[in-house]
Amino acid sequence: MGTRFYTYLSTLHYVLEACAENGLPLLVLDRPNPNGHYVDGPVLDPKFSSFVGMHPIPLVHGMTLGELAQMINGECWLKDSIGCNLTVISCKGYYRGRPYELQVAPSPNLPNMRATYLYPSLCLFEGTVVSVGRGTESPFQIYGSPDFPPGPYHFVPTPMPGAKRPLYEGEICNGYDLRYFSNEQARSKAALDLQYLIDFYCEYPDPIAFFLPNKYFDLLAGTDQLRIQIQQGWDERSIRASWQEGLEQFERQRKRYLIYRDFGPGL
Repeated sequence: MGTRFYTYLSTLHYVLEACAENGLPLLVLDRPNPNGHYVDGPVLDPKFSSFVGMHPIPLVHGMTLGELAQMINGECWLKDSIGCNLTVISCKGYYRGRPYELQVAPSPNLPNMRATYLYPSLCLFEGTVVSVGRGTESPFQIYGSPDFPPGPYHFVPTPMPGAKRPLYEGEICNGYDLRYFSNEQARSKAALDLQYLIDFYCEYPDPIAFFLPNKYFDLLAGTDQLRIQIQQGWDERSIRASWQEGLEQFERQRKRYLIYRDFGPGL
């Protein structure tokens, strides 16, 4: 999914580590990144490392898993700085500016390309009291909460494959429907949209309870600063500006590991 918190990347890290520890070669058959056309979000602070974020990379990294495997190996991010005998088999004809539609849904909760493109922005809600539509036919395309003021849209989560015990099962969740976006519109944003999160927080009747007490939001964000900034009333432009130094450093770093043509004018 092109995000730091999509945990196939964390699994890859442990596979690299296991192969390195046991002297085994690793062959990665690379795949296109459907959200590989941009880089955005805060770079992970190592203090917030977890299975939903293990590496000092932005929330949206703009790389394939093959490229990231090379980066993990090359930057000595494995335990005790061990190295893996890694070979990446690249994708023929892929480049980052080329739209790629997934042939198989990677998860029951990412059923289509609209959900795929909205996922990087909406997944942050999973560290809050807000449902992202798990237990409906439109996960990661709608969001809401029973305690949110009633409006023109609501949904009721029910058990289904991929969501056997969904958040707010059987309860009416008031919120927003993003299914009016076409795939092209959702993809063309090419940036995290923090306004969904900021607006919902500002409209929620109990802001103190908005972020879950387990601090899962901070693990997803890779930092506590995003939560603090929202609580302090920062606007999206100011929050984004606080990421820029880290993003610029990462973009220089990632270039050493890219296999495919990078995004840019005309690509």
